[in-house]
Amino acid sequence: MTVNAVEIAGLSKRYGRTLALDDINLTIGADETFALLGPNGAGKTTLIHILCTILRPDSGTAKISGHDVVRQSLRARKNLGVIFQEPSLDARLTVRENLEFHGMVYRVPRAVRRQRITELLELVDLSDWADKLVRTLSAGMKRRVELARALIHDAKVVILDEPTVGLDAQSRSNIWTYLRQLKAARGFTLIVTTHYIEEVDEADRVCIIDHGRILALDAPSTLRAEHGREIVRVVPRDAAATAAIRARFPTAEERDGDIAIIGADSTVTETLLRDFGPQIRNLSYDRPSLESVFLALTGREIRDQPATRGMRG
Repeated sequence: MTVNAVEIAGLSKRYGRTLALDDINLTIGADETFALLGPNGAGKTTLIHILCTILRPDSGTAKISGHDVVRQSLRARKNLGVIFQEPSLDARLTVRENLEFHGMVYRVPRAVRRQRITELLELVDLSDWADKLVRTLSAGMKRRVELARALIHDAKVVILDEPTVGLDAQSRSNIWTYLRQLKAARGFTLIVTTHYIEEVDEADRVCIIDHGRILALDAPSTLRAEHGREIVRVVPRDAAATAAIRARFPTAEERDGDIAIIGADSTVTETLLRDFGPQIRNLSYDRPSLESVFLALTGREIRDQPATRGMRG
């Protein structure tokens, strides 16, 4: 009988008067790639911290591979690999020493530990860097070390909290390439939070959470079909053009000088070109995407602030 990777029932957590999680019910299957999306303050971090046995819920239960995160926290942790948003490697140690130490903490037998380190370093293309100090690595390479470390103890569930934050586009793409390779080679359930919605377009399921409640949960294609909306993006030539277009489309949203008309159709584009053509610097049309789903359900963009730019690796 296959045990679900995660089982959550009636989970709630409050900080004073703030209800961070409100009666969450959720099941994540074995070997599933599951994305958790939500704006800042939505409850994602609280949920992740409960699953990682860092926080205790006020009510309800959560299980990792069948083990209750409160009553059987040690067993739950043995099945869990975690990569937090903030780096947690020891920069004074080599790549190999970081992995060795992690394996020892989880009591992985020495022979098994050494074999896994060799295999994982090869999978993330760091074999040649095994004996280099972590502080000499780029940000992207450090993330790859953390990916390998999370799997030293044969974790059944891997949680990634903003795994690509601070990395440039190429490094983000590389990290997901390594993740796919690791998942294919080792087999595990992947739970990820991210502010880059395009990264989870190939996830098995996407869960959108806001104000501590699940707003939508389904495959990306289903979410796009049910909640996605077309968006016309306009770059006016000047402030006068911006004011005129906003007056014609009062529900449009202005973002960094651009105007986004959500729920647009072909007639909107025709109207813009006919009535404001010379006043428009650029016009683009976005088909239904996970970003438009997120906007439709939460009323805001997933990134309240631009992500920090980081090093390549």
